[in-house]
Amino acid sequence: MTVEEQALLIRILGHPVRLRIVAELADRCVCVKEMWQHLCLPQAVVSQHLKVLKESGIVTARREGTRVCYSLQAELMAELVTVFSPRKVPAPCASGPSGRQ
Repeated sequence: MTVEEQALLIRILGHPVRLRIVAELADRCVCVKEMWQHLCLPQAVVSQHLKVLKESGIVTARREGTRVCYSLQAELMAELVTVFSPRKVPAPCASGPSGRQ
């Protein structure tokens, strides 16, 4: 995943409602009705944010009869965790426009 792709996912997750949805899905699959009731938000609001999360690949949907249950896309979330993991950041190029020797 490129840095640009990581930045896009971080921007998508930057909305408070989407973060609340991701927290709801952290350890289980949740159906839409249960989610909007638990989050105390209108169904349309939750559905709009789920659509954004699904289109970005952050969540997956599975139909169970008449219900649609959502869960986190584990591999993508694992990769995002690495973005925030402490690691050595390379020094800026000393000969670049902002670098000095």
